[in-house]
Amino acid sequence: MLDVKLLSILVCPNCKGELHYDKTANELICYGDALAYPIKEGIPIMLTNEARGLTPEEREKS
Repeated sequence: MLDVKLLSILVCPNCKGELHYDKTANELICYGDALAYPIKEGIPIMLTNEARGLTPEEREKS
C-alpha cells in the first residue's frame, strides 16, 4: 500500500502531471504520457526508462 501523503506530492517526472494509483497492478499511472511507473517494495520507481507504456484499453480509462 502506498502512503496517501506520498501520493499527494508525487508527479510524473516526464510531464509533471497528476499520477493515479492502481492498487491492483501496484503502479502509478500518468494518463497524459500513457505511462505506468512500478512500485517495488513500497518504493515508486519514477524513472521513465523503467515505466511501461499503457495499452489502448488502459488509456481509455482516463
